[in-house]
Amino acid sequence: MKGLHAIINTTRKYDNKLRLALLKYILRCPLIRSKGRQRSFLLITSAILILSVLVGCSPRTQDLEAVKYTPLPGDDWKVSTPAEQGLDPMLVAELYHDAAKLETLYGLLVVKNGHLIAEGYFNEGSVDQLSGRQSATKSFTSALVGIALDQGCLSSVDQKMMDFFPEFAGQISDPRKEQITIRDLLQMRAGYPWEGREPPYFDLIFLSDNWRWLPHLVDFPLTSDPGTEFQYSNLKAHLLAVIVARVCDTDLMSYAQEHLFSPINAKVGDWTRDADNYNWGWGEIYVTARDMAKFGLLYLNEGEYDRKRVVSADWVRESLKRYSEDINFTGWLSSKLGRYFRDIGYGYQWWSARVGEHYFDFAWGHGGQLIVLFDEFNMIIVTTADPLHHLPEGKGWKHEGAIIDLVGKFIKSLPKP
Repeated sequence: MKGLHAIINTTRKYDNKLRLALLKYILRCPLIRSKGRQRSFLLITSAILILSVLVGCSPRTQDLEAVKYTPLPGDDWKVSTPAEQGLDPMLVAELYHDAAKLETLYGLLVVKNGHLIAEGYFNEGSVDQLSGRQSATKSFTSALVGIALDQGCLSSVDQKMMDFFPEFAGQISDPRKEQITIRDLLQMRAGYPWEGREPPYFDLIFLSDNWRWLPHLVDFPLTSDPGTEFQYSNLKAHLLAVIVARVCDTDLMSYAQEHLFSPINAKVGDWTRDADNYNWGWGEIYVTARDMAKFGLLYLNEGEYDRKRVVSADWVRESLKRYSEDINFTGWLSSKLGRYFRDIGYGYQWWSARVGEHYFDFAWGHGGQLIVLFDEFNMIIVTTADPLHHLPEGKGWKHEGAIIDLVGKFIKSLPKP
């Protein structure tokens, strides 16, 4: 039993819950009733391995109590605490404890019941920081399509794409392109290729012709019939942005500031344009983490902000429906994203997933830009991160995946209401 005493003494420096879990395991272990140095060695080795796993997953209580995540001063958010909003403060502390270890995370915010309850910035991040939010931009573009419908600039999501691009009408050789609708573009089901999986198209769209994207609606082939197959595409999102700018007779950034951002007390810092002077519908909108959270709150409240209607509730509901299910990013694994996100779906430029029994919708951009809408808990989680311009999508996944797993682990820790 000397080995057991040594283990008990070793565990004294760890959290009490951790010690109790380990000791219960040891006392139930058949090895404890055996004799011999070899079995004693195996017991000690097994205990050490378990300790190392448990310690790596569960920080000590005193470490969590030292974590700071109190929202910074400011008058643009109602501020509260996790406990006041019915959330375990230790779960939030563990979230921020884990966040501090990530190399490319800029910002992390948690909003519950309309109150900012946790806020922290890391690495190059700050409350005023602006950087490209990458494909999270697509969800903003989707909102602008809905606002254009509300205002009558657009009459229906069933209007045909080519109606808005008459300059290319005589160049279309595939008659299926005449049938592509705004709805198909919103759902990523227009038939154009999934650029990230097709190197020629990825290179063409990002590395040639000074980012002049509109001609690609002609020269990019359809790899499926419109309306039939989900294929994620930056081109589709950009075409939506150009359509809104054209039918509303304005540039998209000005339109967004007037009709989306100003009503939610937010601001567009910048928004990259293509060679034809259209703002990129797929990415590179520059907004702060706090303003991303305001956008999330708008959608969590079905299109209202501070009791003002900004976008119709019907549009929000339609946007967050799942038109594509079980989206597979790898081609050989199941529908998942990182260690925790499962059953990936897609609406109108919004993603959806589950972690365990918790279901949620989210905007997602390369590098780890997230706006998570967690209706079940009336909660929003926002992350901002290095957009990883210097790394291709595959090589940046180590960092992006770590941020997604950070959020997934936190969601998994939440109890079922």
